[in-house]
Amino acid sequence: MEFESYIIADTQVRIPIPKSYRDCVRLIKSDSYRHNGRHDSMFRIWLGSFTRTSMGFSIWYRLSQHKGWAYPFTKMMLNRYKLKYGIFIPAKTRIGYGMYIQHCFGIVINPTAVIGNNIHLSQFTSIGANTPQAAKIGDNIYMGPGAIIIDDVEIGSGACIGGGAVVVKNVKSEAVVGGVPARELNTSSHPEYIRHPYKEEWLC
Repeated sequence: MEFESYIIADTQVRIPIPKSYRDCVRLIKSDSYRHNGRHDSMFRIWLGSFTRTSMGFSIWYRLSQHKGWAYPFTKMMLNRYKLKYGIFIPAKTRIGYGMYIQHCFGIVINPTAVIGNNIHLSQFTSIGANTPQAAKIGDNIYMGPGAIIIDDVEIGSGACIGGGAVVVKNVKSEAVVGGVPARELNTSSHPEYIRHPYKEEWLC
């Protein structure tokens, strides 16, 4: 597994880049852990994908990140999820380990977006750009239903983006934002939305 490092809101974020199908499987297992807190076998994950749409998407998205011998088939399966569930997350989009999709419907992410580890994506999330570069998002981020992030903004690690928020400027680490346009809310703490966070050392 190789890693790309980014500085997002003054914090280093390391995103794993799969270079083999074995690496893809490790990322799939990290996504599965976010859902149930277990280190399941790939066979058990595959069986579960028939009833859990988000894990089915995760399998084909992660496998499509490596352009190996199975790429035409994995890309076809990824496109099926795009057409059936409206999930527009291109295979080349950088997303770290531990991706959790709460409700697998109506999610659009620009391929130039950079998303850190242990992301929580909700339904109708949109991360887009009118510029060449979309947002850079840190680790352990919660994004509520209908959250929208526009253009090349930075979301610091540990931030919480409220449902329906429209983010048009940088969000500092651990901040809670909401509203249109999104602004920081006056709160000292927020619930722990990142369930079963996956640890990087398990992947290395």
